[in-house]
Amino acid sequence: MEVWGLTDPGLVRPQNQDYFLLQQLGKHDLAAVVCDGMGGAKSGNVASRLAAEVFTEEIKRSYRTGMNDEQAEYLLKTAVSIANTAVYENASLSEEMRGMGTTLVAAVILGKTAYFANVGDSRGYLLNRSGINKITVDHSLVELMVQRGELSSEQAKAYPGKNLITRAVGTEQTVVCDTFRSPVRPGDCILLCSDGLTNLLADQELLFEVIHGVHKEDCCRRLIGIAKDRGAPDNVTAVLIAC
Repeated sequence: MEVWGLTDPGLVRPQNQDYFLLQQLGKHDLAAVVCDGMGGAKSGNVASRLAAEVFTEEIKRSYRTGMNDEQAEYLLKTAVSIANTAVYENASLSEEMRGMGTTLVAAVILGKTAYFANVGDSRGYLLNRSGINKITVDHSLVELMVQRGELSSEQAKAYPGKNLITRAVGTEQTVVCDTFRSPVRPGDCILLCSDGLTNLLADQELLFEVIHGVHKEDCCRRLIGIAKDRGAPDNVTAVLIAC
């Protein structure tokens, strides 16, 4: 298993409020997390970094080899909850931090299973030669409208409020995260990314670059390069895991 990650401020934002971390677990297992911060000029990057660091530290502390599905999903939910508390409590320390929060999407690969957690609209994908599967479900206004039949998937891409999220880490005293799991096989890839990437690249473009690109180690750079060629109005982050 190999993993790569890259983040870029994009071409418009003065500061990068995205943050990612990669963590080896034991000999064969791995954790990765991507956070996209929100808040004032200083607090968004504080929220994303703090959430990623606290989440990763809790995963590392509580990880055990041979965890079953229930244990792995409990591990993810607990780590998200602890990260939420850390961001929420830090937000009360000063006026400039008040209201800060962050999205979070994570993958923990344990043997032949990948476990995902998400809060907000950063995404986790599973990709292979059979296609691309969006594992996570966005916590966003447009996703709710699509589920209700008020917007089509195509209309949602251009909807003015597409960046409004309905859940975030750190904005409330408690948070609910969704967890998912998927078997992984040799040749499968997992992509974690912020909406700065998915707002500009279609799923099929992600699939082409990840699966059919020449060098996996250059994939995150290629993806971010495409986003920047298209104007990159937001921070852009991509983490790729090759199973």
